[in-house]
Order: sequence, then C-alpha cells, then structure tokens
Amino acid sequence: MLALLQRVKHANVVVSDKEIASINAGILVFVAVEPEDTIDNVTRLVEKILKYRIFGDEHDKMNLSVQDVAGELLLVPQFTLAADTKKGLRPSFTSAAAPEDAEKLFNEFIELAKEKYEAGKIATGEFGADMQVSLCNDGPVTFLLRN
Repeated sequence: MLALLQRVKHANVVVSDKEIASINAGILVFVAVEPEDTIDNVTRLVEKILKYRIFGDEHDKMNLSVQDVAGELLLVPQFTLAADTKKGLRPSFTSAAAPEDAEKLFNEFIELAKEKYEAGKIATGEFGADMQVSLCNDGPVTFLLRN
C-alpha cells in the first residue's frame, strides 16, 4: 500500500464539474492499493499518516502531526501510484490491486481514518471517477509512504 502525502493550505476534488470534497489546511493523501495488501496494511498506514510529523512547531521544525494541528485530511484513491515504471515508456498497472479489491480496502481506509480521527475533518475523492484535484502545496512538503 502506498500513500503520497502533500501538506496543503487547501485542496479539493471535482467530478463532472461538481466539487465533491474540499479541505482547508491539512494533508492531501493519494492512496494506492497493491495486490498483496490487507487490512493490516490499511491499519498501519492510517496510524502512520495520523501521527506523521510534517507540520512545523513553534521553532518551525517538523514535529507536529495532522492531529496535533487539528488539520484536515483529503483521501483520494490513486491506482497510478502503484504503476511499474521500470521498463519502457508506458507504465504498467499490473502492480496495482484489482479494482474491486482496491475499492474495498480504500473504503476500509476511509472508515478506519474516521474512527481514529474526527470524521468531520476527513473528506474523500470518488473511487473509479475521473477526478480533477486542485491543491496549494504548503512548503512544498511531499512524502511517499509505503506500507
């Protein structure tokens, strides 16, 4: 399971010209599910994201988590993160989970995040949709987590 975290001032998701999700300061998380992933991967990754210290403290050092700063989360499914790009000039997606398996684990990811954090601070993209994602990356600060 992969997660691309971007610390943002704000972010939103649009589907079919309609905004379906938006957040203010927090983390935009693109999530990719790989074939071998299980609920254990989901649990570890959610916990890591919620505790990952990427926000500045009073000395502007990255010592605070999204929970510490009461930030928001925007969770977006992104199977292309799991692409195999080692050979050729066209990505292969055989390293991504089958859509039905990925959707199930992504939904588990959302539910677990809502259980462990404030549900009202969590917004989501739409699985399988053609989404337009806009963001203002703060820093820029971006991390790729693999679990």
